[in-house]
Amino acid sequence: MTQHSGKLFPAFALLAVTFGGGCSMRTLAVNQLGNALAAGGTTFASDDDPELVGGALPFSLKLMESLLAESPEHAPLLVATSRGFTQYAYGWVGPAADDDGETGEAARERSKRLYLRGRDYGMRALAVSIDNFRVRFAVNPRAAVALARKRDVPALYWTAAAWGMAISSGKDDLDLVADLPVVEALISRAAELEPGFDEGAIDTFLISFEAARSGMSKDAAAQARKHFHRAVEQSRGESAAPFVAAAEALAIPDQNRAEFEKLLSDALAIDPNVRPEWRLQNVLAQRRARWLLAHHDDLFIESASKEEDQ
Repeated sequence: MTQHSGKLFPAFALLAVTFGGGCSMRTLAVNQLGNALAAGGTTFASDDDPELVGGALPFSLKLMESLLAESPEHAPLLVATSRGFTQYAYGWVGPAADDDGETGEAARERSKRLYLRGRDYGMRALAVSIDNFRVRFAVNPRAAVALARKRDVPALYWTAAAWGMAISSGKDDLDLVADLPVVEALISRAAELEPGFDEGAIDTFLISFEAARSGMSKDAAAQARKHFHRAVEQSRGESAAPFVAAAEALAIPDQNRAEFEKLLSDALAIDPNVRPEWRLQNVLAQRRARWLLAHHDDLFIESASKEEDQ
């Protein structure tokens, strides 16, 4: 997770110090390593080998959790841990949820648990930043998140992303589905404070979120398309994620196969090396695009009908 190899030894030397020495020295070491892990991530993000990163992430996440057990109010590390569990669930556990039978069911259940774990770390980060946040949130979520400031946008975004993806993974969990207004409150506040966060991340999230609301009403679909165009504009067309999100959230429900293929073709045309800091997320999004194209006959009624007629 460290930014370059020169920082690797000092980070793990600090880890060793946590097992000995006085309390103040241990706390200092934990916090320093926590800062390094929270600020890092560029090595993972710029990697082009998802399997390599996927194999390393569990250790990194458990290390973060170990540090948080020692320093439970380390806000940057809480956000990084929320982000890490959410990304791991989406990129490495979630794809198996598309499988049929017990394998897919197990992947969906595990994804949901990981997303909820990410959500809980995000909520802890907000509780560190906002006085009496948990009590306020339980009474009135929208009023509670209104107290958030721009510094809280990463926590708002990753909490909303984790919570929203948990709902998507557990659609049969009615108590969880009932939390959709809470997710809306979190992401709406993030959008108010920093609409261009991470060059289109919020609008990319809102493509799927808006499209899923109100049974894909015309108004919701129109809003989702606005978010798509904004996400592409903010990312300067260098992120594959908005195109894949629009293909799944808009083209498939509309049964618009031509749009579906065009969006995924645009996603695959992006060179992951243009933005090294987005290389891994683009590789993962393009992997999803290829899977969708390979399974298009299962996603469009017209294709299924033609097969039956033959």
